[in-house]
Order: sequence, then structure tokens, then C-alpha cells
Amino acid sequence: MSARAATALRDATAADWPLIWPFLHRICAEGGTFSYPVDLTEEQGRGYWMLPSPGRTIVATDPSGAVLGTAKMNPNQMGNAAHVSSASFMVDPEHAGRGVGRALCEEALRWAAAEGYRGMQFNAVVASNTPAVKLYQSLGFDIVGTVPEGFRHPRLGYVGLHIMYKAL
Repeated sequence: MSARAATALRDATAADWPLIWPFLHRICAEGGTFSYPVDLTEEQGRGYWMLPSPGRTIVATDPSGAVLGTAKMNPNQMGNAAHVSSASFMVDPEHAGRGVGRALCEEALRWAAAEGYRGMQFNAVVASNTPAVKLYQSLGFDIVGTVPEGFRHPRLGYVGLHIMYKAL
């Protein structure tokens, strides 16, 4: 069975948070792909990730109900710039490379289009996170700018931080 066939997507509930937090915390603590604090507390993490409307948080699960990954999606800015959406994705490292990130990103794009957004912008894609950059480019995102040395990677030192965009 392919990862795609085994992955179900649904809105996250408060009961999902204890399943999201361990891998969200691990990814943030490793410090290589997200600009969240490496010493992120659970309360901070819940506030950053579990979004109220007009945002949305989803989970990808396998048939047993295990949470494989999660995404949050929201307006990128307020006011006259609120017609552009944004999203963030975290896949449990134990389930990386199985299409979970692609499924989450495709759902975020579907949601944004259905909600009437005109585009989706990622503000801070770490340039050395080549799997994410390649995934986003394969889904039609362009790198519209790069902040040189915008991210302090724990092993690679200062690396670029891409701004990526896709019109919807």
C-alpha cells in the first residue's frame, strides 16, 4: 500500500495535540528547519500551531490513527494583504519520505483556493532544507527571494532563507 493511500487528512482536534507535540518539539529542538525557538515550550508550541479560524490545522493519520504529520494554514498577513495565504508543515521524522508532506501541502493549496486566497507564500523556507524546497517547487512554488544568511543552522552555520510563492 502506498503512503498516499494509507494517509487520511482531517482537521486537528485538541485530542491530537499530545500526538503532535513530541515530533513538533523534536523538530524545533533540532533547529535545522524551523525558525521557532529551539527551547520551545509546549504551551508556546500549542499557541503557534493549533490555529483558530480563519486559520486551520490538520493532521495526516495512518489507518491505526497514528499522527504522521500536521499542517497549519492561515492568512499570511492582515488587512489589504490578507488575500495571500501561508502554511507550515511538520512530518514526524519517523514517517519522512512517504508522501505525507506532499499530501499536507496539496491539502493546504486546495483549502487556500477554496477559501478564495489568490496565492500562497512561505516566508521562511530554510535553503538547506532541500527536501522541502524540492517538494514546494514540484508543486509550482517559485523562490521569489532569498535572505542571505537569514537562518543560523546548528551544523551548517548561516544559510539562506527563501521566500516562496505560488499563485492560486
